[in-house]
Formats: sequence, structure tokens, C-alpha cells
Amino acid sequence: MDTVIFNVLIIFGTLFGIIYVGISARTRVRLALIEKGADASIFASGLKKNSNIFSIVLVNLSLLLVSVGIGIFLAAILHQSFNIDARVAYPGTIFTVAGIGLFIGYKLSSKIGNQ
Repeated sequence: MDTVIFNVLIIFGTLFGIIYVGISARTRVRLALIEKGADASIFASGLKKNSNIFSIVLVNLSLLLVSVGIGIFLAAILHQSFNIDARVAYPGTIFTVAGIGLFIGYKLSSKIGNQ
């Protein structure tokens, strides 16, 4: 019981640390640019470029989940039909098809980003 609580605290502490460092680093960079006299409009121009970030993440996540599902299905076929060991069929097929799905997601994301 104590190890579960300890593990949860470590996970949330790590996530908090990553988010905190990211936000504080971004703030420091912006303050340094303002001190050097940079125009504040450069911060708003970055938002226009990243407006498609949600669609890119959604496309990649959906392709990853669909490809993992297809990988599990193909692994079950390999295991049942061809008597391939399940310890080999499932991880190999899932990782291979997930990698293909992520590659397709990368190609689609580059097309979305160029629009």
C-alpha cells in the first residue's frame, strides 16, 4: 500500500516538475526578449502557427490507437492460424503496425502544418 502511494506521488511530482520547468523557461525567455527591446507581437505570431497543434495531436493519437488495434487483431490471427508463439506475435505485430501508423501520422501532420 505504501509503495502505491509513493509511486503515485513520484508520477505526479514528475509531471508537476516538467510543467513547472516548461512554464518558467518560457517566462524567462519572454522576459529576456522584452528586456532587450523586442516587440511583444512575436508572442502572438507563434499562436497562429500553433493553432493546428490540436488537430495534429488528434490525428497522431487516433492513428496510433487504430494501428495498435489492428496490430492486436493481426497478432491474434498470426497466433491462431499460423501457431506463432503469442510472446512473439503480439509485441512484434503491435509495435510494427504502431510504428507504421505513427509514420503515416507524421506524413499527414506535415501536410496539415503546411496549410
